[in-house]
Amino acid sequence: MNHIGNSFTSIEQVTNQYLNSAKEPEKKNSQGISFEEVLKNQLGVGEQTQELKFSKHAAMRLDQRDIALSEDQSSRLEAGVQKASEKGIKESLVIVDSLAFIVNVPNQTVVTAMDQTESMDNVFTNIDGAVII
Repeated sequence: MNHIGNSFTSIEQVTNQYLNSAKEPEKKNSQGISFEEVLKNQLGVGEQTQELKFSKHAAMRLDQRDIALSEDQSSRLEAGVQKASEKGIKESLVIVDSLAFIVNVPNQTVVTAMDQTESMDNVFTNIDGAVII
């Protein structure tokens, strides 16, 4: 049999030495955590890790309309957003007492807020679910 330089006798041997040695099991970082575990931790899979935020527009609307959330209303709003998240709602109307909030659920962000008496004809658009608390 003819020998190729470096004492390989076939393409298969070259392939096995150079290509198969590159295949390694799942990479782990220095703490022994896999990429998948880090990603899940960062995304907060299975747990609520993000705090509810108010967009600049929503904060401005609350100020303009003299709406002040009590601690109870705030916790109920967060509970409503959690329920919307559990149901897979992306853009939700959350009603707490006489207050209406449009919330981007995946980003945990209140987009706008209003008193129900101010909403024109009680029509809300661009939502895919509603939660009444």
